[in-house]
Amino acid sequence: MSDMRLIVAGAGGRMGRALVRAIAESKGAVLAGALEAPGSELLGKDAGVLAGLPANGIKLSADLWAMSKDADGILDFTVPAATIANIAIAAERGLVHVIGTTGLSASDNAVIKSVTNRAVVVQSGNMSLGVNLLAAVVKRVAKALDESFDIEIVESHHRMKVDAPSGTALMLGQAAASGRGIPLDEAHSERGRDGITGARKPGAIGFASLRGGTVAGDHSVTFLGPFERLTLSHQAEDRMLFAHGALKAAMWAHGKAPGHYSMADVLGLADI
Repeated sequence: MSDMRLIVAGAGGRMGRALVRAIAESKGAVLAGALEAPGSELLGKDAGVLAGLPANGIKLSADLWAMSKDADGILDFTVPAATIANIAIAAERGLVHVIGTTGLSASDNAVIKSVTNRAVVVQSGNMSLGVNLLAAVVKRVAKALDESFDIEIVESHHRMKVDAPSGTALMLGQAAASGRGIPLDEAHSERGRDGITGARKPGAIGFASLRGGTVAGDHSVTFLGPFERLTLSHQAEDRMLFAHGALKAAMWAHGKAPGHYSMADVLGLADI
């Protein structure tokens, strides 16, 4: 099979540059395009140079339709509005769409799922192997422990992150809720405690978000029971791990039937 031709959305950002480097370091994939927002001062810049590599001749452009003509997939770690704009073109072109964008609303996710009867989408709040294994373990532990064990999720990220809780924290919360057989909704989650909040609701899943410095992403899930605590955690040391995970997802999805997939599918964890 020939190399998979991939577009990087948000190629001028931190994650976009990591994706460009990951493609350059990997066999079986080539960079086919570098997408950036209209009006960006980076338009026209060489994607390789921006990523700290030799020039590769791929200039940042805002025209996804044109660059997707000869592409096989798109790696999309951008913002909700950009991802929703990209999904229609990706589906029309028949591209594999790997979505790592966080902060998506319920309506955004409905739009994404609406194209999966004709398009291949791999979507995850986190593309790392370790985090997805952690989610599988969290689900099992939540199922094994009853409501006498409270569940608290704490996440830390760099000061520039704009959404909270992180997509990974929500993914871990969903895993815990699934293990408990409950929906992760307002009735079953507690966020942003401040002031006189009253006693903790039995069975709720709590979230806390820390922001500062250059933290790539730390997550912990603690089960707090009578006289004992169990903490499961993951620390991301470099965002390159997310880039390589996204690349793995794209190459796994190449040639798959239309559908909505997750990293659990990519890693063979869907049945855990």
